Amino acid sequence: MLKISEVESRTQRRLVLEGRLIAPWVAELRAAWNRAKVDLDGRELVIDIGHVMVISQEAENALLEMMTEGARFRCSGVLTRHLLQQLKRRNRKQPAPSDLSSQEGQI
Repeated sequence: MLKISEVESRTQRRLVLEGRLIAPWVAELRAAWNRAKVDLDGRELVIDIGHVMVISQEAENALLEMMTEGARFRCSGVLTRHLLQQLKRRNRKQPAPSDLSSQEGQI
């Protein structure tokens, strides 16, 4: 089970996740993310994974997509901090969309 709470402040909108971030809850996270991105009015969007106990590979991929789109993260604990560091490394290794189009047809 996954609980997603939205916390609003003057400077940020935060999605607080609690529980297990696995299928089918990854789809719920993506839907909450898409709703939360609307009408930010200059606030930052933060995903708080400090109370997540389990994160599946599918969830890691979703978090990476959100990171690529500019999400900021908040966490506590060694494992979630390590996971975010790994995702940041993966994010840096991904080629920019313009790089992908220039490589089409190359083997």
